[in-house]
Amino acid sequence: MPLILQSLSPLANADLDTLRTVAGASAFERRADNVATADDCAPLTPALREALDAACAPRGIDWAVVPGGRKLSDFRLVAMDMDSTLITIECIDEIADFCGLKAEVSAITEAAMRGEITDFNESLRRRVALLKGLDASVLDRVYDERLRLSPGAENMLQTIQALGLRTLLVSGGFVHFTDKLKPRLKLDFTRANTLEIVDGKLTGNVVGEIVNADVKARTVREVCEQIGADPSQAIVMGDGSNDLKMMAVAGLSVAFRAKPVVRAQASVAFNHVGLDGLLNLFPH
Repeated sequence: MPLILQSLSPLANADLDTLRTVAGASAFERRADNVATADDCAPLTPALREALDAACAPRGIDWAVVPGGRKLSDFRLVAMDMDSTLITIECIDEIADFCGLKAEVSAITEAAMRGEITDFNESLRRRVALLKGLDASVLDRVYDERLRLSPGAENMLQTIQALGLRTLLVSGGFVHFTDKLKPRLKLDFTRANTLEIVDGKLTGNVVGEIVNADVKARTVREVCEQIGADPSQAIVMGDGSNDLKMMAVAGLSVAFRAKPVVRAQASVAFNHVGLDGLLNLFPH
């Protein structure tokens, strides 16, 4: 299976020589200044995975071993988490900042994403309850003033959409943000949680079914069925432990700036390159 190396900066020849030895490959072929591939990497054992991690991390290089013979256009769906994946922030943490509770809320968020809090529903309810009484206009302020797309997001989306892939944004965050991102980015499907608002104020409650790990996985399967695709034709991108179940049903999973538990289980990890690193994994 091909080994792909990519970085934000040009790959140095000395680094390629080192990694060729680590991977047991005969040679790397440059596809761009910052992308190189080897078609004869040694079998990806746990020991080789550790060796590649150790050699690549200090050099700012991301590596991936992917199935040979596939094209990006062979996939049918790209499903993405929102907070800290498609966008750079955790929306709930930024909302909480407006009532002086960002540190408290973000500590719960981090523990949940690391997998230390196993009941996502309860962790979300705890965080949302702290927002009770906040003016709902804060949601627009977070979107307008703080929400930024992750590096490479627009390039990745425009390219896969041009290839005919469908897109799904499935989030344990909130519909206020997914509903704004859907038309902006021409996304096909979105799913997220609804904050209850009464008389212009957050009530501290979530309305309806909470989008947890199980619901995320179910949504990926349902969208695949809706578009006539097999889950093996889906690519799922995420960063937290509540993304693991939907990543497990996909044909390819990408851990983006992810927690260690997610990097360990994903097909591919992007620790340095942007979301458009996906475009370098397969011919189009």
